[in-house]
Amino acid sequence: MKPIKHLLLVFALATFVCSCKDTDTSKTTSDPTTEAATSSKESGQAFIEGDVGSTVLGVAIGSKDHTTLVAAVQAASLENALVNAGPLMVFAPTNEAFAALPEGTVENLLKPENKDALANILKYHVTPGNYSKDFLKKFKKLGQANNGYVQVEVVDGEPMIGGAKILASISAGNGIVHVIDKVLLPPTE
Repeated sequence: MKPIKHLLLVFALATFVCSCKDTDTSKTTSDPTTEAATSSKESGQAFIEGDVGSTVLGVAIGSKDHTTLVAAVQAASLENALVNAGPLMVFAPTNEAFAALPEGTVENLLKPENKDALANILKYHVTPGNYSKDFLKKFKKLGQANNGYVQVEVVDGEPMIGGAKILASISAGNGIVHVIDKVLLPPTE
């Protein structure tokens, strides 16, 4: 009975928030949490449960450098996985990292028929746990959410994750986001 009450409360709250939205766009401030939930709902994807703002997903949504990553997470319907209790460590490629992929790769992955392949790639960017950049130096490899492993190397005293450099680390309520300069691609069988 409790889960049903919880879902009803979330639905009622979402309905209330949407109905209270000011329609005069000159006075409206952008709320990435509401926008992500609304865009997911409008695109036919599952409604995001929980407080997105303080999560690893909220960090990505709030970053102008991760719009491609957020679009990919939405296309793969992985929003709820990134707002769960965690702890989660997300290696978040920048928009520039996605742009460095061969031409047409991102557009192809965002197609509905490639949802499973996209989800596999995105899950390869998620590790259970919450480790600082310095603590990552202690690992040789990390187990990823797609059941694969990514290699960790220390180069010039800095950890490299699958060949990607960590540009920044941002704490979240359910883990940590490590901003990286390269898209991690799972090894092919």
